Amino acid sequence: MLALAFTMQTPATLAQTPSALAQHGNGAPAPAGCGQPYNVYGPFDYRTASHHQKHMVEHAHFTRGVETLSRGATGPFGHDIGYTLAVFPNHPRAIHSMERLAEKLKADPPPRADMTIECYYARGMSFAPDDLVFRMLYVSFLTRNNRLDDARRFLEFVVERAGDNPLTHFNAGLLYFDMKDYDKALAQAHRAMDMGVQRIELRDRLTSVGRWKDPNPAATADAASAAASAPSPAASEPAPR
Repeated sequence: MLALAFTMQTPATLAQTPSALAQHGNGAPAPAGCGQPYNVYGPFDYRTASHHQKHMVEHAHFTRGVETLSRGATGPFGHDIGYTLAVFPNHPRAIHSMERLAEKLKADPPPRADMTIECYYARGMSFAPDDLVFRMLYVSFLTRNNRLDDARRFLEFVVERAGDNPLTHFNAGLLYFDMKDYDKALAQAHRAMDMGVQRIELRDRLTSVGRWKDPNPAATADAASAAASAPSPAASEPAPR
């Protein structure tokens, strides 16, 4: 079972100013103990990067062959995927490919990668603390590694900040299901449905284990009212063990 070798910072601390980022040269800050990947381009938030910025990196380093681990580009897979994550620390498909590479080779970090999977996740969350999709990928990583206490803490952080984003609530429900926390998965399914989500995967999964219940209209209305009147969550992040 992997263990974090560093303390995650709060979002307030992680809000890097351009001058703070400049102190790290062309690299996004990495957590202590993770090393500092080298890149001469970026870093950029993958969600807001331009088509040109993405194309420059992905066309050379994160080709379809690299993403699927079927054909290299400029060198070993670890090098090309690692470079992609150096430029885009919160690149969701690249972190998934790096995970698959580590699993395939049974090596973490994989050959020619410049840090462990854990550190790539920590770096991405430090760089883009409000990227809830990237955080949910980390929750999935923790769950697959049987680190359920950590996974629950990080997923609670996501749910508290999901606001009125129905797809985030739906995906959180899928992650709770993977943890076998069926009550919370059901609550998230009802919440997403109340927001208009019509996808049935979560309902079907809960039905398959005998845990699906149709929402109570009155209870749904009460939950929505309570959520609207609840105070904003404190700007702190769950600390890994």
